[in-house]
Amino acid sequence: MPDASGNGARRPGGPDDLLQLATRVAAQARGSEELEVYVSRGVETDVRAYDGEVESLSSAASAGVGIRVVDGGRQGFAYAGSLDQAVIAETLAEARDNARFATPDEHVRLAVPDGHVPCDLDVWDEELAATPVEEKVRMALDLERRVRAADPRIRQVSSADYGDMASEAAIASSTGIAASTRRTLCSMSAAAIAGEGADSHTGVGFSAVRGPGDLDPDRVVVDAVQRATRLLGATKARSGRWTVVFDPRVTSTLLAIVASALSGEAVTKGRSLFAGRLGEKIAVPSVTIVDDPTDARALSAASHDAEGLACRRNVLVEEGVLRGFVFDTTSASRAGTTSTASAVRGGYASTPVAGCRALVLSPGPLDAPAILADVGDALYVQSVTGVHSGVNPISGDFSVGAEGVMVRDGLFAEPVREVTIASTMQRMLLSVLHVGADLEWLPGVAAGQTLAIEGMTLSGS
Repeated sequence: MPDASGNGARRPGGPDDLLQLATRVAAQARGSEELEVYVSRGVETDVRAYDGEVESLSSAASAGVGIRVVDGGRQGFAYAGSLDQAVIAETLAEARDNARFATPDEHVRLAVPDGHVPCDLDVWDEELAATPVEEKVRMALDLERRVRAADPRIRQVSSADYGDMASEAAIASSTGIAASTRRTLCSMSAAAIAGEGADSHTGVGFSAVRGPGDLDPDRVVVDAVQRATRLLGATKARSGRWTVVFDPRVTSTLLAIVASALSGEAVTKGRSLFAGRLGEKIAVPSVTIVDDPTDARALSAASHDAEGLACRRNVLVEEGVLRGFVFDTTSASRAGTTSTASAVRGGYASTPVAGCRALVLSPGPLDAPAILADVGDALYVQSVTGVHSGVNPISGDFSVGAEGVMVRDGLFAEPVREVTIASTMQRMLLSVLHVGADLEWLPGVAAGQTLAIEGMTLSGS
């Protein structure tokens, strides 16, 4: 369901009062109109340490309602940052008024229950609320101190952060939808600046989990320091065609681009490189891509989508063959099919759209060291820049800035920077050499793992 994803409808301990509120408002539907009510509340804490001191500390609570009215194909939407009864009544009136002036669209409609049973997910950690702010501050300060002391080449820690959020939400509609959810997220991150002479580079490490007890500060320290120091002395690489090995974080970024092209809404509007290719071979047989919000390991795992339908596992690419797209109710109607329970939304202030929530490449048999050993000579890409301007999910054109390390005989060699790697998404999918076994669930819509692709163009010196 919406971003406050987690436990199934009416599960004990869930936000039942929010569900009752949403249900009461949804029951006010008049005549032929369909009425959907989404309510949410949450609290967030953020701590930033710098130079041994607390640079910033914030804790904020929020709550709000979003209401959709659909009548005769006309959709009206309104929202408010309050759960006050009078404010909700005003919001409902505004949504009805907006519907009067909307352009009719025969495909606009609300979801109806489709009989799928929601998965049993527990993505709520009670420890989060029980952890005092003082302990969260201590974790941020300790992280900053440890990163500074980890390597003599670390000149500065530009930020060391602790953050968490706990959110609850409910959705109800006059069409029979009723679901409530909750989830927690907790993270630590650090940005380390390493230097030698006039040369300096920044590396970022992070850990993202459900609750404070599962955080891994050791990994954050090692990751931040290693990513900063291994780029010292970097130069431009020799131009040519190379096998490129992507770091799991970069793979997650690339997969998020693929996710946007797998949206049924993008496909029906002709804004996807996969439009008109259903049933075709679009990748090598080792590539299977699944969107599975029911996998509790995914940080965006959900029992329900943003329209209140029970989430399910959707196989989109199977052994290289394009099998399907993700749809919400409206985009499914336009495509002449049914929703895949893949509606997403940014919160109470937005309406649902079709999108992936937990996209993942099925892991291969090799870990990162084995992949590097197999490819022999390659470019290992640690980070990329210019993704939004350099990658076109409609044409598939791909050209981004990159930095990383050259691989010689399967081992890391000289670091490189200020290079450009280019290809097309279509060619890249058909040139995959290895999908790593090192699956890593990351914040965002896609997981990451080591990924090797042959024949990419590298522009450097």
